[in-house]
Amino acid sequence: MSKPLIIAIDGPSGAGKSTLSKALATDLGYIHIDTGAMYRSVALLATRRQIPLDDAEILQLLCQQMQLEFRRDGGETKVFVNGEDVSSAIRSPEVSLLTSEVAACPTVREELVRMQQQMGEGGGVVLEGRDIGTVVFPQAEIKFFLSASVEERGRRRFEELQARGVQVDLRQTIEEVRVRDDADSSREHAPLRRAPDAIDIDSTALNIEQVEALMLEVVRERLAQG
Repeated sequence: MSKPLIIAIDGPSGAGKSTLSKALATDLGYIHIDTGAMYRSVALLATRRQIPLDDAEILQLLCQQMQLEFRRDGGETKVFVNGEDVSSAIRSPEVSLLTSEVAACPTVREELVRMQQQMGEGGGVVLEGRDIGTVVFPQAEIKFFLSASVEERGRRRFEELQARGVQVDLRQTIEEVRVRDDADSSREHAPLRRAPDAIDIDSTALNIEQVEALMLEVVRERLAQG
């Protein structure tokens, strides 16, 4: 029997990482670890408690005290922080913009990377984020780098928010994605970058099913090799 794999999916905001990692994990019977949701959860708690996002010491303590878990509920995975379902709250535009600032904090990254490595060390996991293949699991057996144009990612984000009843402007949403890209790529600690051995997939002109089919083909070939 093939050893369970560690699958890393990196890429910028809005590239479809979360949807695809969930689908891939479900099809493979693997655990999906949404690392972005972890950073969003820290941003949400910091905002609620009015913690300055430049206070690395207090943010580290917040992470150490935070009880975070992913729970399967029907066909989806929900995020619980200290017993509260925050799955929707962490997806607000406000939290999205603050997440890059939180993720740039070295103490936050140190604590959450440690948590991610503990969750995934045994394999049989799909992790998605911005530094999974470069920092969290550079030894991952399969690494994907998923991208799409800024305009397409902004449009997807716009439609996602509208579907949840959030009133947003398309042009502003695209600009927020562009700002998030700049913040993620230029931060000092663990910036967004492609692992040298990652497989590139541009999803601009592809739907979710087409991208997942490409990923599954790669995974099954790897599993067949033993």
